[in-house]
Amino acid sequence: MAGSLGVLPGGVSGPPAEGFEVAYADRGGSEFRASLRDAWAVRFEDVAPVRAFKSYKGQRHLPGLWWSSTAGGHIGYESWLERDHVMLLDFDASVVGISSQPFWLFWRSEAGKGVSHAPDYFARRDNGTGLVVDCRPADRRKPRDVAKFEATRTACAQVGWEFRLVGAPDAIMVRNVRWLAGYRHPRHRLESVASDLLAAFAEPQPLMAGASAVGDPIRVLPVLFHLLWLHELTANVSVPLHALSLVSAEVPR
Repeated sequence: MAGSLGVLPGGVSGPPAEGFEVAYADRGGSEFRASLRDAWAVRFEDVAPVRAFKSYKGQRHLPGLWWSSTAGGHIGYESWLERDHVMLLDFDASVVGISSQPFWLFWRSEAGKGVSHAPDYFARRDNGTGLVVDCRPADRRKPRDVAKFEATRTACAQVGWEFRLVGAPDAIMVRNVRWLAGYRHPRHRLESVASDLLAAFAEPQPLMAGASAVGDPIRVLPVLFHLLWLHELTANVSVPLHALSLVSAEVPR
């Protein structure tokens, strides 16, 4: 892990990060601590969680594991809110790597007191840039927590990462993406059917009409939903998906 410092794909370079340190662990269990300036280019999308996902009787939050098609493995979450956001990261076509609880961030308050915070997620985009995400409902953001989120935002800005503090996502989009996520595994890709679907939707047309033109919907629809998850086919997921939803093949960039 220590050898992963350097310039990321796309030539992204990192400015100095003053006043912050990070602690993280690789998949082999080795632990590291360094200034953010020295660790900004660590592949945080590949690190191990710095906190355990605990489960106990009477627990108010529901932790679990999300199988990520982006990461090709499980990613932990501590609540259903976090599950929804890791699902949306997994669905994001620009995201190529995701990790949960990726590092501890350390700094000192204005009073000189040591403060720490572990963000919920780190995501790597296909252009090499980083995204740090914290999940907290708007009505549960206490002043002490807000101060930590703002310090994390400052740290991220110093190294060129985007920071997002997110609450409840759009309910319709979540329902649509959750449905498509049921078909995210590669086992749903039948190449012959996929090729026919891409040809059938070369021009936008209603979802069910295009599926029926290819073959038995019972066989075709799982492949269609898999291609929608992969963005090889596209549809508007900000409104409810239905039989008449317009679907089209993604134009290669």
